Amino acid sequence: MLELKSISKSFHDGESELLVLREVDLTLGSGQSLALLGASGNGKSTLLQIAAGLEIQDSGEVSILGRTLSIQSERELAMLRRRHLGFVFQQFNLLPGLNVRDNLLFQRRLNRQSDRDEWTDEITEALDLGALLKRRVEVLSSGQQQRVAIARALAHKPQIVFADEPTGNLHDSLSRQVMALMVKLVTESACSLFLVTHNREMAAFTDRRLLLKEGCLHELP
Repeated sequence: MLELKSISKSFHDGESELLVLREVDLTLGSGQSLALLGASGNGKSTLLQIAAGLEIQDSGEVSILGRTLSIQSERELAMLRRRHLGFVFQQFNLLPGLNVRDNLLFQRRLNRQSDRDEWTDEITEALDLGALLKRRVEVLSSGQQQRVAIARALAHKPQIVFADEPTGNLHDSLSRQVMALMVKLVTESACSLFLVTHNREMAAFTDRRLLLKEGCLHELP
C-alpha cells in the first residue's frame, strides 16, 4: 500500500548541509499501523511529508497504492490525496468560519460522498462530537479541535492515514483514549496508519514501531 525505497533528504543552512534521511526503506501494508519515533527535529515529520507526497525527496522513490509518486502529475497527486489519504497535522488545519459538522464533512463532500452514513455516525459518537456539531471550530478548545481533525481525517474512509503528533495537544488520559480509538477505527475501515510521535506510550498502540536516528530507521520491539 505504501512503499519507500532508498529515500534520502538533506537541508542546507548556509554553507553546511544536514542529511536527515539516509536511503530509508519502509513499507506499510493494508490494515497495518506504524509509529515513527525519534528526537525532535531529526526528520520524522519530513519523512511523513515525503511519504504522503507533500514534500519531494532528494533521491529514492515513493509508491502509494501501486502508483509511483514521482511520475504523477500535480492533478493526479491532488486526486490521490483527496480520495485515498487522510491527514492529521500538528496545526489541525481546520477551516475557520465553518462549524464542526462542515469541517468533518469537508473531504467527504469533495469526494461527493453523502453527508451521513453509519460510518460518520460512528466517528461522531466515538469522538464525542455530537454536542459540538453546530459550533464554529475557532471557539473550541485545542483538545476538541484535535478530535475534529481526527474525525475529518477518517470520515471519507481513506486507505492511508498520516498522523503527525495527533495527541500532542491532549492530556494523557484523553491521548490514550484517542489513540485507542484511532487504531480501532483504522482497523475497522481496513486502512493503514502512519503515525509520527515522540511518545512511546502512544506508539505502543500501533502494530510496528520504528526509531529514526541519524537518518536511519531501526525496528523497535
